[in-house]
Parts: sequence; structure tokens; C-alpha cells
Amino acid sequence: MTVMDEQLKQKILAYNAQVPRYTSYPTAPHFKHMDAAGYQAWLHALDQTAAPAVSVYIHVPFCTEMCWYCGCHTTATKRYAPVEDYVTLLLREMKMVAAQLPARLAVRHVHFGGGSPSMLQPGDFARIVDTLRSLFDVAPDAEIAIEADPRGITHDRAEAYAAAGVNRASFGIQDFSPAVQAAINRVQTYDTVAKAAERLRAFGIDRLNFDLMYGLPRQTVDDAVRSAQLSMALGPQRIALFGYAHVPWMKKHMRLIRDEDLPDAAQRLDQFAAAERVMMDAGMQAVGLDHFCAAGDDMLDARHAQKLARNFQGYTTDSAPVLLGFGASSIGRLPQGFVQNAAHMTAYSDAVLGGHIPAARGCAVSAEDKLRGDIISDLMCYLGADTGDILRRHGRAAGDFDAIIAGLTDMQSEGLVDIQGRRIAVMPAARQMVRVVAARFDAYFTGAAGKHVQAA
Repeated sequence: MTVMDEQLKQKILAYNAQVPRYTSYPTAPHFKHMDAAGYQAWLHALDQTAAPAVSVYIHVPFCTEMCWYCGCHTTATKRYAPVEDYVTLLLREMKMVAAQLPARLAVRHVHFGGGSPSMLQPGDFARIVDTLRSLFDVAPDAEIAIEADPRGITHDRAEAYAAAGVNRASFGIQDFSPAVQAAINRVQTYDTVAKAAERLRAFGIDRLNFDLMYGLPRQTVDDAVRSAQLSMALGPQRIALFGYAHVPWMKKHMRLIRDEDLPDAAQRLDQFAAAERVMMDAGMQAVGLDHFCAAGDDMLDARHAQKLARNFQGYTTDSAPVLLGFGASSIGRLPQGFVQNAAHMTAYSDAVLGGHIPAARGCAVSAEDKLRGDIISDLMCYLGADTGDILRRHGRAAGDFDAIIAGLTDMQSEGLVDIQGRRIAVMPAARQMVRVVAARFDAYFTGAAGKHVQAA
């Protein structure tokens, strides 16, 4: 069993802090009120020159039961009627947004997230994809991905996904230990996951991503190792190894998880290191903070070509400048900034039924935001950034952030980062520190307790 070197662990723990995950910059807590008119103005400005291809995110905020670790915007329901009603709203929103565009745009990436998009009945899933294709030019080779609960992958659903063009699926596994599963209210056996993978592959959907977690209640290093080993036996193309974010002040259902059952920061680091070793020994390659890819994955090609991107779903090969978000709480990105739909179902429904685009929050992105966002993006994607080069590309003096770099010399002396001139690199063995380094370039970050989760 491999655990993290004790000396390295103590160095990382000394800098452990509550910092953002940096799936955007500025980050979502800094979004402010935004009305539909503001979003419509941004949409009107889009054309095929500014956005030769766009991406689409579709949020399905329903699950059959609530997993206690979940930080997503979702509602548990055993009834399908609310989901069916939601699909009707979703289709209306898609048509309203498309009507605001000055041209019919091409789409190369589609992502269904949630919640559990696999809760959709095959007919409703087909309606959504058919509507999308009627409104946009979905490329024949577009990536269409779905986050799926393995427990709900039936033969009919797998067939419907393939017919709709789905070519990537992400399974939420978290951990295979029965004790851990009971502690997070997410019980699913290895056989359940294996059969779900088999059903999808039978219809040609063989690009599979697995989500694993560390830092879960009652989880041990042995659990993390076993879960990584069992996952590798199923041959995924990618694995995301996320750290559990315990935020009961934000998500009330997390109060069902006992604080005393949670591993401490040192144990979390050991769990990550042990699971990482299993995957690396099996031939996976690490990407960014917490992703691992099999040989031949196009994400590795994107990393090599410096075209890797990061969004609210994690790391991606999708570098499109525009992401259109549909559904309650979904977040979109345009050249002008970020926009988020109303999160509460009543507010979302009232807006759509009233004939209004349900935009509720957003954030215009300034030139300074774009500059700092590029540095943070490079750090998160490649564990390194050449601040001087990025500053010059933005028309700024190469030394404008020298004071921030000087403030990292303590971490350099500990061997956590390497600084060569104005290039910063987080050492791979200390990759958990990348969010801490990124926060140094975040003009909005205050370090206030309770807003973010620990880096380690």
C-alpha cells in the first residue's frame, strides 16, 4: 500500500487552505444579479465569426434519491411527472435562446449533467436531442456526453443514447466499499457498474469516464486502493479522482454525514496518493489536478498541444469560446462573461412559462479577469504558467506580477513549486497545491472561512 511521503505530506498540510476549485474565473460565488435582457444582448452579439462552434450544457436536476455527498443542484423524486414537466420547460428555453442568436450556430460538444440525466425516459432524452439538432448544426462527429447513474442504465436507455449519438458516458462510482456506500447513501455493487458498462459498450458507447472520490466518511486508504483497482478492471478511458467537499452549511443533506466519520487532511492525502499509484501503475497518465487518462485519449493530445480546458464539469478537450447552458442552475460562458439560470425550480419555471429566458446571475469579464483567468487556467490545466508570457500577450508589462511570484518563494524553498524566472510550476507530487498557488492570482479571493473547501 502506497501512501504519501511523510515529509512531503507535512509540507503540503502547512499550506492547506480553503480555496476555490477554479472551474471558472471569476468563480461562481462572485456572480451577481443578471436579467434576461443582459444575456440576450450577449446572445445577439454572437455570430459564426465570433463563435465558429459552440458547446451546449444541459442540466437535469433530478435523482431518484439524494446521495449525501452530493454538491450538485438536484432534487430527489420517485415520481417521473416532475421530470416530464421539466423536459417541456427545457425545450421551450432552448427555443427561446436559439431565437436570440443572429445565426444558426454549429455545435461540437454536448454535455448532459445533473442530477442524474440518465433518469430521463428514452423518449424524453430523444426529444431533447432532436430539438437541439433542429436548432443548431450539431456536427456529425460531435462529442455527446452524459453523466449516468449506473443503477439506471437499462437496455432501452443504452439503445436510446446510441440512437441519439451519445458517444461518452460518465459513471458516478465514488467508492466500492459497502461501508462507505452506506455512509453516503449511494449503494451500488461492482456488478451493477460492470453491467452498465457492458450495456453501453454493446451499443458502441465505449468512451467511459469514472468518477471516484477520496475523503468520504468511513473511507480508508485500503478502500481507495480497492476502488481504483476495481475501476481499472473495467477499462475506463478516464478517471476523475475528486476530493469530497464537506459543506453542510451549503448543502443541508450533508448534515447526515457525521463529522467524526470523515478522514482528516493527512488521511485524505494518503488516500489520493494510494489511488493515484494504482492508476499510474496501470498505465494511466495524470492530467491537471485530479484526472487520469488511458493511453490514446484525446485529452492527452490536448494537454500536449496546450489546448486543454477546464469548465464546470472538470477538464475537457472542449476549447469552444461559447458554452450555452440550458436548464435550472446551468451556467453558460460567452466572450462577454458568465451567465447562470435561476436555480430554484419555481423561479426557473415562472420565467420560462412567462416567455422569458431564465437568466438570473452572471458576471461580465473584464480585461483584468481574462488575464488572471489565463494564468489560473494554465496552472490548473498544466500545473504551471509562464506569467511573463501571458502578461505580454495581454499587452501588459512582463513583470506586473513579480510581487506575487516573490510571495511563492517560501513554497519553492519547501520543494512544492519550482520558479524559473517568471515561470511557475507546481511539482506533480504536490499537485494538491495548485489551487493554493492559483488563489494567489485571484483578485477576488479573500480567504474567508466557510466559502470554499480545503485544498488537501
